[in-house]
Amino acid sequence: MLNNEIKDLFMLNEEVTFLNFGSFGACPTPIFDRYVAFQREMECDPVQFITNWGLKYLKDSRESLAQFIHCDPDDVVMVTNPSYAVNTIAKSMHLQAGDEILTTDLEYGACDRTWNFVCGHVGAKYVRQPITLPLTSKEQFVEDLFKGVSNKTKLIFISEITSTTALIFPVKEVINKAKEMGIPVFVDGAHVPGHIPLNISEMDPDYYTGACHKWMMTPKGSSFMYVKRVIQETVKPLVVSWGYEALFPSHSQFLDWHQVNGTRDFTAMLCIPEAIKFRKENNWDDVSSDSKGLVKENALDYIEVLDSYLLAPLKDDFIGQMLAAPIKTPNPEKLYRTFVDDYRVEVPVMRHDDKVYLRFSINGFNSQRDIDTLIAAISDIKERGELLL
Repeated sequence: MLNNEIKDLFMLNEEVTFLNFGSFGACPTPIFDRYVAFQREMECDPVQFITNWGLKYLKDSRESLAQFIHCDPDDVVMVTNPSYAVNTIAKSMHLQAGDEILTTDLEYGACDRTWNFVCGHVGAKYVRQPITLPLTSKEQFVEDLFKGVSNKTKLIFISEITSTTALIFPVKEVINKAKEMGIPVFVDGAHVPGHIPLNISEMDPDYYTGACHKWMMTPKGSSFMYVKRVIQETVKPLVVSWGYEALFPSHSQFLDWHQVNGTRDFTAMLCIPEAIKFRKENNWDDVSSDSKGLVKENALDYIEVLDSYLLAPLKDDFIGQMLAAPIKTPNPEKLYRTFVDDYRVEVPVMRHDDKVYLRFSINGFNSQRDIDTLIAAISDIKERGELLL
């Protein structure tokens, strides 16, 4: 399928060069149409939908997701976004003063803030272990991370694909080493489902969260939280509602506690089967592979025009459908608006501590022309002497 044919499947503004799939994804029209159909069905009979057959749809969706990510459907529950899952698990940890949560210094800002909030209330410590960049090997990464382990470490929290640096981390190797030390691992896989293969049973984390509304391309507000069966009772509901002390409990307290949490529009979560169907019908594994190839083919030109450097070797172990490079700019927010307003290029300019990263994402509707447009915009901004140093 050609890029233009794929682009016709999306509702994206044709006047915009869209290179920011990593932030919120984009929903193809066939999936979105199913979403609207669910919403119409709900509004035609809201009581029965919310209390009866909508829950059957939700079960079907959860089971389809479980098959896609390779886990037991009773070990995964649908949530609106990964931040919800991180808050749920963080606030269930029963941390004590002096306890430590180990992470990297490259994590997503919202998650950093969640752990700072939870740790700060009890006197625990959120340890952001420095990771050497550029990455050179999986072994180097694991060595860097585990320098932060102490006898107070209660959990390792780690992204599988980072937001600002777009790097794929060797989480399987981290989990294996953590098991040897008796440390549980919580993986933030917001960017993973539909982007790189995910086999939770094989990976065997203690906790995992991922977004379906990014690379799986469901409507916004569709994500999941996985918890290993033996520790599910320790994860308390973030919102206490009818699922807690349920009058008619299901076979799973985990599902009751976390799935039944008040009136909400959960129709986005019902679209996972449609999204998986869309992927199969359009050979999306091949589309994803081609997109990764386009990223790698343009990586050197990208860092050259930015006067920057690669953050990792150009291998599938570290690089997927996104590429980020550190840049120097006095005003990241203004630079972002310049790309959007002056050049009609949607590409994120992201602060991370004292650094700034420019990241582009590639999906099936993108072509070489889109990357050429981005590089030309960067060159023009540099020639104008504005915002890029």
